[in-house]
Amino acid sequence: MLAEDKGSSTEKKDDITFRKPESQDGSRVHKLISECKPLDENSVYCNLLQCTHFADTSVAAEMDGDLVGFISGYIPPKQQNVLFVWQVAVHEKARGKGLAKRMLAELIEREESADVQFIETTITPDNEASWGMFRSFAYQRSFPTEEFILFDSRIHFAGEHNDEYLLRIGPFNRDDA
Repeated sequence: MLAEDKGSSTEKKDDITFRKPESQDGSRVHKLISECKPLDENSVYCNLLQCTHFADTSVAAEMDGDLVGFISGYIPPKQQNVLFVWQVAVHEKARGKGLAKRMLAELIEREESADVQFIETTITPDNEASWGMFRSFAYQRSFPTEEFILFDSRIHFAGEHNDEYLLRIGPFNRDDA
């Protein structure tokens, strides 16, 4: 089912509705992320920017009026064929529905992602849920993957944060998604 909401498309699958985030979602996104360990929390202001400046490359998922999922992403200025996924948050009451992969598919199917051929994200070695979701997404679509350390714990975080591995999915085209 497709509906219009302030000029952006809203899609409903099962009991979950996908839409572009809006400024009013910033504090709700912040709360959701705080409930989704081990995600790093950002400031509410950062989440407001994600919901406004990066709305075209982010997705909010609602179930019964509650925000149960959020992906923040952006297209790096010098890599117009890359969608960088910053965070993926799924509330525990919406888990087991394939929501994260459905939100990711929603993002790469948008008109704003027409030139995207790669998905990139960073993941710490111990975040098994993220590794599993992204690898499964790629495997189900027969998209190639590669990974390497992007930010080293010692060099970039003074030993106060785990390594961050870059996972790159692609190349692909929208017809493959």
